[in-house]
Amino acid sequence: MSLETIKQNVINCTKCELCKTRTNSVPGKGSFQSNVIFVGEAPGRNEDREGKPFVGAAGKKLSAALEEAGVSREEVYITNIVKCRPPNNRVPNTDERNTCQDYIRQEISIIKPKIICILGNTAFNSMLGGSEITKFRGKVVRKDSQLYFLTVHPAATIYNQELITVLNNDIKRLFDIIKELKNNRKIQVDIEYTH
Repeated sequence: MSLETIKQNVINCTKCELCKTRTNSVPGKGSFQSNVIFVGEAPGRNEDREGKPFVGAAGKKLSAALEEAGVSREEVYITNIVKCRPPNNRVPNTDERNTCQDYIRQEISIIKPKIICILGNTAFNSMLGGSEITKFRGKVVRKDSQLYFLTVHPAATIYNQELITVLNNDIKRLFDIIKELKNNRKIQVDIEYTH
């Protein structure tokens, strides 16, 4: 299994109802050697049109935050919990999330990131069963020996300008953590899932 295979499987996917309303499905994109996978909620209008993740307004905010941390988008891997746009940008339902789960698992198993950056509540809920991302943002979580870093969804910064600083600081901290991990230094885990 390669990222290219997953990409083709996503493009041709008809496993749930979203395949009937989408223009394009949106596979993950970026470096397969990335130390981090960014996971958002689902594609929006621009993503649906272009078939690429995070190319709209939220994507610009994410790119700006990465730039601020001295990282280019080409160095990281960006994907979503759900690979097709839900009608009217509604939150993807449980069935849609579950149907898409295999894709994200496959992406993770190929890339083997040092850490997964969860963007926003839907991704937090889907991957870790969490809620209230604003309470937990900035924290490092370990589950099944995989590390996760929690932050707000870049789209939230469009409606709440104060969150731009929050996102920028979190992304900087994330890359500081990655630096530590690359140097085999121990990092502080804030939340440990033991089940």
